[in-house]
Amino acid sequence: MADLRVAVVGAGAFGIKHLDALTRIADIDVTAVVSRTPEQARDVAAKYDVAVATTDLADVLASPDVDAVILCTPTQLHAEQSIAAMRAGKHVQVEIPLADSWRDAQAVAAVAEETGLVCMVGHTRRFNPSHQWLHRRIVDGELTIQQMDVQTYFYRRTNTNALGQPRSWVDNLLWHHAAHTIDLFAYQTAEPVSVASVLAGPPDPQLGIPMDMSIQLRTASGALCTLSLSFNNDGPLGTFFRYICDNGTFVARYDDLLTGHNEPIDVSSVAVSSDGIELQDREFVRALRDGDEPNASIRSVMGCYRVLGALQEQLDAAR
Repeated sequence: MADLRVAVVGAGAFGIKHLDALTRIADIDVTAVVSRTPEQARDVAAKYDVAVATTDLADVLASPDVDAVILCTPTQLHAEQSIAAMRAGKHVQVEIPLADSWRDAQAVAAVAEETGLVCMVGHTRRFNPSHQWLHRRIVDGELTIQQMDVQTYFYRRTNTNALGQPRSWVDNLLWHHAAHTIDLFAYQTAEPVSVASVLAGPPDPQLGIPMDMSIQLRTASGALCTLSLSFNNDGPLGTFFRYICDNGTFVARYDDLLTGHNEPIDVSSVAVSSDGIELQDREFVRALRDGDEPNASIRSVMGCYRVLGALQEQLDAAR
């Protein structure tokens, strides 16, 4: 296949991560950068030697010089932009979350089915070498998950992004951060979530969202997941996964993996990179070149969004 022509939409923290990753993948031509402001679009395009810098997504979607788009835009735009891209004949990788409602997630899935285009969602935890090391052993029957204990902790009492810069939109513990773990739990157990419950703390008076949340999940076979999330945590930041298995306990901290006794596990041979975003982008490119379904395809992640929709209903009913 000739060079794959990709537009990166959204030039914030995650747009930059994808642009960095794409520079390490052969035969990729980033043909456009789309951003909210012309200044940011021009600055980022110049840094990565991209010819087109614009604020107009419609023009990019109409361009014959674009085969696929990577959407790194605010959560509230993901569903609408994914549908517009596929309607324009472009393959899509949309950053997590696919949508912020079950109805919108279903609408995107319907268009993907109708058009036959690749629609992949950025569920990066499926690609991190630490989780892949465990996934291979689970698939081979060496490990069975009894419980995943997960902590997702940030300090976000102001509306800032991962770089500490002001955000134009408000993040969400349920639809964004919980989505990572809910999908990973189902992926690692190879079972759908059969029971799910949620409790949330009071909404922040300025941001209007719950800043603390507790989620419990169970599969039909009895595997459990306990997930604690907070934007109030003044301490180590990030997500920490404890896998309690029948044959060992393991702790995954992004791309590092430890035993339950804090002994490091070498995951350097798991993949060609230790960067989960790069591995995610490599899978998107592979699927486009091979003409098949990628890991984290929209079809494979819909169970996660079904659970998120059910949890949102619980929160709405508790108000």
